Amino acid sequence: MLIMILNYDDVKEKPETLRAMTSLNRDEFELLCLSFSQAWEEETQSCQRDPSKGGRKPILTKHEDRLLFILFYLKTYPLQEVLAHLFGMSQGQAHFLIYQLSRILRETLKRMDHLPARTSEEMIRKLAEEEPQDFAIDGTERRIQRPKDPDRQKRFFSGKEGEHTVKNVIVSGLLDQQVKYLSPTQEGRKHDKKIADEEHITAPEGSDLYQDTGFQGFTLPEVTIHQPKKKSKGEQLSLGDKIINRIISRTRVGVEHVIAGVKRLHIVQNVFRNTQDNYEDHVMELACGLHNFRSNHRLCY
Repeated sequence: MLIMILNYDDVKEKPETLRAMTSLNRDEFELLCLSFSQAWEEETQSCQRDPSKGGRKPILTKHEDRLLFILFYLKTYPLQEVLAHLFGMSQGQAHFLIYQLSRILRETLKRMDHLPARTSEEMIRKLAEEEPQDFAIDGTERRIQRPKDPDRQKRFFSGKEGEHTVKNVIVSGLLDQQVKYLSPTQEGRKHDKKIADEEHITAPEGSDLYQDTGFQGFTLPEVTIHQPKKKSKGEQLSLGDKIINRIISRTRVGVEHVIAGVKRLHIVQNVFRNTQDNYEDHVMELACGLHNFRSNHRLCY
């Protein structure tokens, strides 16, 4: 019986299939693969020099197939048993590769400067080297499996979503549609403004920051905040207030488009199943980095 195993050579001439499997077109995939292959070679050479790092014979022999494997996993988020069958390996081998190649993909995106800042200080430092623009801030939630521990059930239950979730706050550029900052992953119950306060999220002096009412009361020195006005109990908004609210909403919709781009990967769109510590944060960072890579490449070309 002939067993078909997924590989890059079989899909590189099929643009729609490649995008559906990886979120990238061929030019983007091969550009990313150049840096990915360098990061792979350096990691494997390091393992060979240091036996304590536990090097092992590669399961996939081509860099393109390794990149296809991890992008396919992030984009489609199949069960590991299904992933293993599609790539012709055991479930244990697939499990090992998921975390090894996720780490190498992160290093690749870091070297290419597509990862979002994880601290306000880092974001301000990077933005100082870019063209001025306006920004938007928003929170985004992702569903997770129901925790077994009662305390975790309470902390991760989001009243807004009616499910157990994790949450991140994102700051995006409204001109270049890039994720500039990604907060640490928090429990879904935590309020957007509380995360912004605890993480000391900021924006460059003199800039404009658009936010929704989930950040009610959030202000920054030397930054102009734009937020829709909420009507008071028993009162109606004036026509002028309604017009201003529509203008603000139309402007800040850019951050919603960015979040939709990030959630093109099903691993951050569907119910999260992995149990490895901190992987829920790791994949959100990868999703933001891949969004930045795609948007930057398509803007340039």
